[in-house]
Amino acid sequence: MARSDLPESVTRDGSGPGGIPARSPLVSLVISLRPEQWTKNLIVFAGLLFGRQLFDVRAVLTAVGAFTVFCALSGVVYLVNDVADREADRRHPLKCRRPVASGALSPRTALAGAVAIAVVALASAFWINLLFGAIAVAYVALMVGYSARLKHIVILDVLTIAIGFVLRAAAGAVAIPVKIDHWLLVCTVLLALFLGLSKRRHELTLLAGGAIEHRKILGEYTPYLLDQMIGVVTASTLIAYILATIDPEKVREFGTPYLGLTIPFPLYGIFRYLYLVHQKEGGGSPAAMLMNDRPLLACVALWVVAVVVIVYGLGHM
Repeated sequence: MARSDLPESVTRDGSGPGGIPARSPLVSLVISLRPEQWTKNLIVFAGLLFGRQLFDVRAVLTAVGAFTVFCALSGVVYLVNDVADREADRRHPLKCRRPVASGALSPRTALAGAVAIAVVALASAFWINLLFGAIAVAYVALMVGYSARLKHIVILDVLTIAIGFVLRAAAGAVAIPVKIDHWLLVCTVLLALFLGLSKRRHELTLLAGGAIEHRKILGEYTPYLLDQMIGVVTASTLIAYILATIDPEKVREFGTPYLGLTIPFPLYGIFRYLYLVHQKEGGGSPAAMLMNDRPLLACVALWVVAVVVIVYGLGHM
């Protein structure tokens, strides 16, 4: 006799809708926070690195705390976004497996978890310092605005994501605190635009004719238009980074003219990313590409090592 006491979202073999393994609400909540996206918050450590506080234990601990706060707030944003997009996600070949879209996590539970995590994270942010807390609130407000409205407005959708990264970078600087470097903000917004536009292109090519059904804003873009935008942003990002490394003010601040030796790393990294987007149909998840592509990961790691050696080593010679 067939069992009638199984939840509607669970099949007889113990799996959820679409063959997705059944999980407890807590596990589904953690999955929805997308902890694998932690790399997006590494920009919080930029102020620590370029503020020459890398070997100050107190500054490092504060930066780790700031990083943890933004990992939590990013998870809150993902929860809100998944609830808002659950109907569209169900029509996506990959996003349909997300807990909220698949029915493994109810919208009410997701929002309750988001509120609880947001309260703890924002309280921690204000404990670090008031300005850091204010930026954290601005970040949450911006991202909620993105989920509610801004992601449906052409160009503003990717600009909003880019500004979110700028707020992370600024927050990392004020948490320590060190001076907010204007070059850091310029390079951050341009690089974030590059990644955001590449993601839009990936969505268009992956979903093809069904792109508009999943996300209406994709109807405002074409691969050609996105390629033009990516070309402009790519050149702008590299030029901004080059100018930053040879800026006389930076040379005086770091006490070395050799920061320009790091230019090959962003050159290779951006070109490698473009190769993965165009030749390997990547770009859907920048975090996954960074962690799964060894040449790209090695490039980023070597760039960090080179910056540390030049800024903290040669800068004291």
